[in-house]
Amino acid sequence: MKKRNHNKKYDINYIRSSQQNRYPLLFLDQITEIKPGKFVKAIKNFTYNEWFFPSHFDDEPNVPGFIQLEALVQTFIMTFLSLKNYRNKKTNFFDADNAKFRRKIVPGETLEIKAVLKEFKRGLAKGYAEGYVKGEFACSAEFVITVPDIFNKFLPKK
Repeated sequence: MKKRNHNKKYDINYIRSSQQNRYPLLFLDQITEIKPGKFVKAIKNFTYNEWFFPSHFDDEPNVPGFIQLEALVQTFIMTFLSLKNYRNKKTNFFDADNAKFRRKIVPGETLEIKAVLKEFKRGLAKGYAEGYVKGEFACSAEFVITVPDIFNKFLPKK
């Protein structure tokens, strides 16, 4: 039996083949560690070439909170989209709670994200993600995400 290497690096091509986000709204560069159905560690490198820096803000560029949140959730959805039966499935936000932003992220910095899947049943995924820059806590949030293809089958019939 072939043993899976859960510590190999997964590049942008793997990420793109697993989720439906695309430029300019794809905010992961690489997965550095993964255990499908359990957790994912990923990184996002921010450079001044990002489309949002010139307008946020010209005199003091930093990553907007909604982009930090999107990078967190994109890492989180990889916890279950890395499972064979769920790859490249469409996902929808159901809930996002307890978002925290504690550190400004500026051009040239790398956001290191860890996401954990706590529960996944009937197309409903629950868990959280945390982001760090140089080991310092930057942001976090808890998520409930649906996979509509599956979740909708369990909704009451009208």
